[in-house]
Amino acid sequence: QVQLVESGGGLVQAGGSLRLSCTASGSVFVISDMGWYRQAPGKQRELVARITRGGNTDYADAVKGRFTISRDNTKNTQYLQMNSLKSEDTAVYYCNAVVWRSSTRYSDYWGQGTQVTVSS
Repeated sequence: QVQLVESGGGLVQAGGSLRLSCTASGSVFVISDMGWYRQAPGKQRELVARITRGGNTDYADAVKGRFTISRDNTKNTQYLQMNSLKSEDTAVYYCNAVVWRSSTRYSDYWGQGTQVTVSS
């Protein structure tokens, strides 16, 4: 069994910063792709940023230049540094990871979600 535990959400004023963390625990052999998604009220869940095990990154256009995704493979942890936050960044943020439990078995896992609220 694998769990993804998120932390770091909260309330911040527009222009401020937050840092989200997500740590995988349990039967983790290796983690390949990791990423962050968000879902605002009444909207579909959307990709925010993702990162490969080797460190290649990809960002949604709406957050390019403001958000930075990173990871520490030794800690099975990924981070999302969010700067210059805007009211439209308000959403529940979910971490995602493709976790290999052995050399032949892998599954897609999600965190429980953490609320980010940006006040204008």
